[in-house]
Amino acid sequence: MIERVFTIEIARVTERAAVAAARLRGRGAEKQSDQAAVDAMRRELARLPIDGTVVIGEGEMDEAPMLYIGERVGTKFGPKVDIAVDPLEGTTLCAKNMPGAIATLAIADEGSLLHAPDIYMDKIAIGPGYPKGVVDLDAPGDENIRNLAKAKGVKPDAITAMILDRPRHADLIAAVRKAGAAVSLITDGDVAGVIHTAQPERTGIDIYLGIGGAPEGVLAAAALRCIGGQMQTRLVVDTDEKRERVARMGISDPRRKYQIEDMVPRDCLFAATGVTDGRMLHGVRFDGGVIETETVVMRSVSGTVRWIRAEHRQLDKF
Repeated sequence: MIERVFTIEIARVTERAAVAAARLRGRGAEKQSDQAAVDAMRRELARLPIDGTVVIGEGEMDEAPMLYIGERVGTKFGPKVDIAVDPLEGTTLCAKNMPGAIATLAIADEGSLLHAPDIYMDKIAIGPGYPKGVVDLDAPGDENIRNLAKAKGVKPDAITAMILDRPRHADLIAAVRKAGAAVSLITDGDVAGVIHTAQPERTGIDIYLGIGGAPEGVLAAAALRCIGGQMQTRLVVDTDEKRERVARMGISDPRRKYQIEDMVPRDCLFAATGVTDGRMLHGVRFDGGVIETETVVMRSVSGTVRWIRAEHRQLDKF
C-alpha cells in the first residue's frame, strides 16, 4: 500500500512542474513550456524515496527524451511503484494563457496502473452517487443524457456535458444537444474534464464524453478512483501499427471495455497543480518574492482530498 507520507511529496512534484510551465504562459511556446515542466518534474521525481517506473509518460522511449514509458525514476531505494505523469496537460492552454492547464501525476503500487500506449481512448465519466451502469460507453449520447437525468431526478436540460472540441465529435455533440443537454466544449485538458464530473455543484459539469488520449484516461481514472464516480473507456485501435503497439504493452484484448477498477485496481495517489486558472484549480501566481500554487492531492484508500495552497519563498528551489 502506498505510504501516506507521499501525499506531500507528490504535491512538490506537480508544484515544480506547474511553476516551470507557468513561467512561459502566454508566450506561444508549447514545446518549450512542456519541456520545462518535464524537466522540473523529472528532477523532483529523482528525489523521491521510491523505485518507480513510468507507465504513463511523455511518449514511448524512441519518442521522448525524458519521462518516457518504461523510464525508472526515484532514488531506487523504496517501494516499487507505477508512475503516471502529464507534466503539462494543456500545452496549448498554457501557450495561449487560457484556463485549465495543469501539471498532474498519479502513483500506485507496482502493477496497479494500466499500461496504456499513447493512442486515443473513448471515454465516458460521471461523478459519484449514481447506480452502477447508469451510463454506458456503448450507448448513444442522447440515451446516456436521458438516463443520467433520470438518475439525478432532473430533466435533460439540467445536464451539462463536457466534450473536447474536435471534428470527430460533431455527431456526439449534436446528439447530446438534441437530448436537451448543454455542451461545454474544451480545446484541451480532458484529465481535468473528467475530474470536473465528480464535483458538478462546483464545476457545472455532470458528464464527460468523447475520444481523447489514452494516457490522460488512466490519469483521470486514478483521480476518480480516489474521489468516486464511474468511468468506462476503450482503446481506439484502428490500424495495424496501433494493434502491434497495444500487443507490445501486454494488452491481449484491444477491444476491451475498461472500468475504473480495471485501470487502477489498487491504492493510488493523485496530484494536480494549476498552471493557469481553471474551474478546479487556481493557476500559479508570481507576486514579487513569492510564488503561490494551488494543488489537489487525493488518496483512494481513504477517499481523502487535500487542497494545498502554498507560498514558496525560496525561489532558487524553482
